[in-house]
Order: sequence, then structure tokens, then C-alpha cells
Amino acid sequence: MAGRRAALRIGTSGWSYSHWRGVLYPPEAKSAELLGLYARVFRTVELNASFYRMQRAETYRKQAAGVPEEFVFAVKAHRSITHEKRLEGIETIWREFVSSVQALGGKLGPVLLQFPPSFRCRPDLLEAFLEEHRRSFGEAVRLAFEFRHASWFEADVSALLTRHGAALVLADSSRYPRAPAPAGPFVYLRFHGPGALFASSYSDGELQEWAARIRGWLAGGMDVYAYFNNDAGGCAVRNAMTLRGLLEGGAAAEGGA
Repeated sequence: MAGRRAALRIGTSGWSYSHWRGVLYPPEAKSAELLGLYARVFRTVELNASFYRMQRAETYRKQAAGVPEEFVFAVKAHRSITHEKRLEGIETIWREFVSSVQALGGKLGPVLLQFPPSFRCRPDLLEAFLEEHRRSFGEAVRLAFEFRHASWFEADVSALLTRHGAALVLADSSRYPRAPAPAGPFVYLRFHGPGALFASSYSDGELQEWAARIRGWLAGGMDVYAYFNNDAGGCAVRNAMTLRGLLEGGAAAEGGA
């Protein structure tokens, strides 16, 4: 991969928020217009509706058709996979889920699997799942794992994810433990808010610290996906714009090459 420039993608977790009218969208914007308006500002989004409801392939095709060619969707796995079954006995529903999200085509980015804090480390389950995913889909769909129990933050788990081309999510919040370092061939960041969960804003100083870390990962050839989930009051929009501004230009140009 000599000469390849690492890609940087910065966006928000979701886009369809009525309280973003007047922040990111015109007050009179219709719901059907929001994704297109969002895509004029950001080049990636993390789809969260897929966590609450299984989406049809046609829904993903329509979303892909409504954004520019270089746009990328990260997609959050359905809660039945991560919270109800917790990776056990999910072969059929996982194949159905991934087959649907593949309707995004070349605009499909990583699939995010976010687990509850009560889900303790089970390397056997994780390895079996990763092996089944590789058998079914090869390397076509990249995975990112957000664990909220610190027992997962061990070297053997990081090594397992790396072997399978998956990423360990760095999720920043005041409520859940954060992995000490990324693992895998790419970096996936989630910002839930430094204070109140989903409802607090990052300071310029905090974002400058993250920008410095991101520059290091990009310089090391790792693609970086960063999503702000602190949607209340439009904090996510402003924080994403600020972080992007800190990283614009040079090797950190958004989108890579």
C-alpha cells in the first residue's frame, strides 16, 4: 500500500434530529431533506436507527442514492445481536443484517457492534463470531467493537481483533471505561460527551488533544472514523466541525487519497 494516504472521516451519530433545525438545518427543512443537507457538510455518518429496527435493503439503497459518491455510512448492528443474544446463536440474523447493509455498496463503512456494560469478556464467543463472519463475508465488511466492560481491554482481545481485521472502539464518556489504545487496522472513535451523557460539549482544548492523537494515527497509516454522539443542543455538530477544522490540510485531509 505504498503511497496510500490514510483516510479521515468525521461526522455525527445520526442526522435526523428535530433539535438540529436552526443549528445544522434550516428551521423549515422537511424530514426527507435532512440527510441530503447533512451530506453537504459532512462526508460520513453513523447510522443508529439500525440498532432499534432492522432496516430493509431498499432503505439503505435509497440512503446511498441521496448522498455524494465519496460519502461513507458506518452502521450500528441491531440490538438483538449485541444486547439480547450477545453473539450467541446469531448466525441467521447476522447474515440477514449484513446482507441488508451491503445494499449501501461502496458507501458502506465499518459496522459497529456496541455491547452493554454487563457483557463481560468472552474471547471464545468473540473468536467464533469473527471466524463465522469471515467465512460468510470475507473481508468485505469491516467490524468495530465497542465494549463497555473493562474486562475486554486485554492484549489477547486486541490481538484477536487485529488478526481478523476488526477494530476496538475508543469511546469517550464520563460513564463507561475507555479502551487504553486502539486495536486493529483502523481507528474508530465515538464521543458520547465529557460530562452528561449525550448532552455535553467538548472544549476546544479537549478536541485539540484528540486532534493530536488522530494526527499520530493517520501518520502511522491508519484510517480514522470519528463520530460525535452528544447530539443534545447540537453539541455533536459543533464539536465535529471544530475537530475537522483542527485537522484540515496536510496528511490529515478528510477522505484521504
